[in-house]
Amino acid sequence: MLLRGLWRGTSSMSSKGKQQSKKVVKPPASGPVGIDKNGCVTIAIHAKPGSKLNAITDVTAEAVGVAIAAPPSDGEANAELCRYLSKVLELKKSEIVLDKGGKSRDKVVKLLVSSTPEAVLEKLKKEAAAK
Repeated sequence: MLLRGLWRGTSSMSSKGKQQSKKVVKPPASGPVGIDKNGCVTIAIHAKPGSKLNAITDVTAEAVGVAIAAPPSDGEANAELCRYLSKVLELKKSEIVLDKGGKSRDKVVKLLVSSTPEAVLEKLKKEAAAK
């Protein structure tokens, strides 16, 4: 009899412990602008190097299309992309770094300043509309 009482008490305690340890998982941010695991804002870019002018061509759910007025050689287009985005987002050049895709058209750029994805997306859409 004594063992039965202990068994019941243990099982009810473990179910309470399980309820308390559940973690709330945020759904992933949809769109080209998000936040990485370190809390930095990231932007998915589809680069179009070799264009006549720097411009944001479109903002889709997958990426921000950016025309770059630099050839895709020796990292010139990547450097120009960071310079152009720093102008559009009103940041210092040192606050924008290429995170992924150094030799690909599909890139991820990371902002090293505190900002919200919504504010960044708003500036990108404003620049795309101004073309």
